[in-house]
Amino acid sequence: MENFLNMVWLAVLQGVTEFLPVSSSGHLVLLQKLLRVESPGETVEVVLHVGTMLSILAYYRKTIGRLIAGVFKGDGDAWRTVLCIALSAVPAVFFYFLCKDRIDAFYENAAAVGGFLLFTGFVLTALRWIPGGTGKVTPARAVLIGIAQAIAILPGVSRSGMTISSARMSGVSPDEAAEFSFLMCLPLLAGAAVLSLLGHTSGAEGASVTEVFPTWVLASGCLFSAVIGYASLALLVRLLRSGRFWVFGLYCAAVGIAVLCLM
Repeated sequence: MENFLNMVWLAVLQGVTEFLPVSSSGHLVLLQKLLRVESPGETVEVVLHVGTMLSILAYYRKTIGRLIAGVFKGDGDAWRTVLCIALSAVPAVFFYFLCKDRIDAFYENAAAVGGFLLFTGFVLTALRWIPGGTGKVTPARAVLIGIAQAIAILPGVSRSGMTISSARMSGVSPDEAAEFSFLMCLPLLAGAAVLSLLGHTSGAEGASVTEVFPTWVLASGCLFSAVIGYASLALLVRLLRSGRFWVFGLYCAAVGIAVLCLM
């Protein structure tokens, strides 16, 4: 039962922070460093990410269905969207493999996370003064959004916050910005899950992950992560449409300042 409750807590944390622009990686580092919470293991993190992937697929199921159908029919707009998604993934892949060791070092530094959260707060708060756009994602904009996504590999920099902010600042409409932000992360989440499962199959202290967390507990974590993630995604889109997305910047800035003061 203790493992189940731990998994539920991790799933709620994942589902909330993965989509809301507050940085899931940053919060995980802070929990580990400030509250002395141990990492649940790479496989558990993959299971939770699969849950949030499912929530994206469920929320944008109609859009994804139309996109797949359009690709098979040779629709130009569908192929343009696929091209934009592919282009947006390139900066993150290069940034990660070229700077992996330096990035990993930041995950051991709570003060750095506090600084990155403060940076995220400034970017999000700036959206309050950005006029509403009506544009769509173009290949050039996709590269710009992809660079923002690459920066968000750093713990404390929100992926959804940076990608949606960069899209909005380049003139993309709120709905289009949110939709592209989450569609573009699907290939990266899937790739990260595959790489993690190929390279990491153990939990704490080298024990089999199914010994630490039984299969039914892992499945429960995936389900909870998907449900909470779906609700968080719906809330984010609603706030973005209402023009209140920037309020998350105040939270990120406050947490960043608090962490820097504690450090």
